[in-house]
Amino acid sequence: MKLKLDELNRVSVDEFKKQEKLPVVVVLDNVRSLHNVGSIFRTSDGFSVEHVILCGITGQPPHREIEKTALGATHSIDWLYHENTVSAIADLRGKGYEIIAVEQAKNSISLNDFKPSAAKKYALIFGNEVNGVSDEVMSVIDGCIEIPQFGTKHSFNIVVSAGIVLWDLFAKLKLGY
Repeated sequence: MKLKLDELNRVSVDEFKKQEKLPVVVVLDNVRSLHNVGSIFRTSDGFSVEHVILCGITGQPPHREIEKTALGATHSIDWLYHENTVSAIADLRGKGYEIIAVEQAKNSISLNDFKPSAAKKYALIFGNEVNGVSDEVMSVIDGCIEIPQFGTKHSFNIVVSAGIVLWDLFAKLKLGY
């Protein structure tokens, strides 16, 4: 039998804000779909990431279309807006984050081979639904993770990619996988 909402033992927004976070910031580089933005908020809440940075044309809360998929996660997850992704990366690098793009690129590391360190903080860059992470951003990253794929399509939806990568980091850093 499915658990009822009150049986899920979820923390309140105030408790969430105080709890230990996964040492990860999610950076959205010109993500155009407001539904994808909302889903990223919800997924980021689910894995208790530090915060989300919205860059360029990426839509910002409050917005009805973001809330459709965020289901309130825009209130639990802290977020910032930067007009330029490269400047957001410079700020994060200055705060000690390792900058990792999630992209299909030369010299990318397969996600299954990526070994995050508990001593580091990570900024994960997810790109535009059509063009991916911009070339300008790719020129300033510290590394690149690629999700292995075995079908006929060339990529996953950004939200699926975020879910896969965040689960992988959560499992490796918090669960010892």
